[in-house]
Amino acid sequence: MITQEEKRKKLRRIEIKTRKLSNQIFSGSYHSAFKGRGISFSEVREYQYGDDVRLIDWNVTARNRKPFIKVFEEERELTVMLMIDVSQSSFFGTQNDFKNHLIAEISGVLAFSAITNNDKVGVLFFSDHIEKFIPPKKGKSHILRIISEIYDFHPQGKGTNLPEALKYFSSMVKKKSIVFLLSDFMSQANAEEMRKAVNIVARQHDLIGLHIYDEREVRLPNVGLIHVLDSETGKEQWVDTSNKQLRMAYEKKFVENQRQTRELFAKSGAQLESIDTEANYAVSLMNMFKRRGAKR
Repeated sequence: MITQEEKRKKLRRIEIKTRKLSNQIFSGSYHSAFKGRGISFSEVREYQYGDDVRLIDWNVTARNRKPFIKVFEEERELTVMLMIDVSQSSFFGTQNDFKNHLIAEISGVLAFSAITNNDKVGVLFFSDHIEKFIPPKKGKSHILRIISEIYDFHPQGKGTNLPEALKYFSSMVKKKSIVFLLSDFMSQANAEEMRKAVNIVARQHDLIGLHIYDEREVRLPNVGLIHVLDSETGKEQWVDTSNKQLRMAYEKKFVENQRQTRELFAKSGAQLESIDTEANYAVSLMNMFKRRGAKR
């Protein structure tokens, strides 16, 4: 069992690593990818040669008997929400790290990038029910609390209910936000319920799914007869991994689930990125930021 001192050191390493990645790599890319989503009225000022005549405020102009224009500014402050899957399937890993540890690091990078840009950050933890909601706030202490919660969170539920989490989020967060949904998307939810829930959030917010998966969830190694346990349902069974058809069916199921999820996000206007626990997640995030920045 991990001691408090070991936990403190681990959290400190995560803080240093995620802060460094955020400051050295992601800050500029984050700003380009997630800059203000619109403009808001700031003030009126007297018309100057070269100003766009379409911006003339005719009411103010009539009162002052000389032309004034409306001045707008970009809505800079954003709200970033992290929706984090803490179901039992996230506590799995056969490569570099467990999926939940990778989720903690990625969340840390995103959170530090957000506060560097003076944005607010909030979190929703979910399993087969809503586990915890942390309202969006600014500040380093708030971010460190979030990272600590993610790394050391002990969920009550075991399964995954994505539609319920999305519907709850939509009811709780009304202000347009950048929403990162970090999950392995191993949900037994009804496809129609999932479609409706994703569509609702994608219409209200900028939704980005981060699909975190392990190599062993894609392919089974040929190691003979093994005993496996489904951590979410508790179901146990013996599996003959030497059976080629079984291994092919296993991989096909993963690929099909990934295809359906990607298609679901694409049709709703949302974005989905897949990140392997064995891969360099920094590269995946950078590529995502660059693609989004290029579209703006």
